[in-house]
Amino acid sequence: MGYFYILLCADGTFYVGSTRNLVRRLWEHREGLGAEYTRTRLPVQVLYFEEYERVSEAWGRERTVHGWTRSKKKKLIAYGPGVKVEDQSQLF
Repeated sequence: MGYFYILLCADGTFYVGSTRNLVRRLWEHREGLGAEYTRTRLPVQVLYFEEYERVSEAWGRERTVHGWTRSKKKKLIAYGPGVKVEDQSQLF
């Protein structure tokens, strides 16, 4: 399994990532053990994720969405095919 996800950082920016284990990776971000980008922008909240059969598919989605404008990412979060996370406790 693979996951593509979008986080909202404390400074209002989005972070996009991919992983094999979504719950573990989100914990790492929240504990300051994730990417350097998120470590300096804590706390973070997961807004959206998509599940894939293979992590390579999730990584490909990350690469695609990473190049999108903020506006396009917001539309994906609102209307995309994945899961919009409204309650952070859904994942923990």
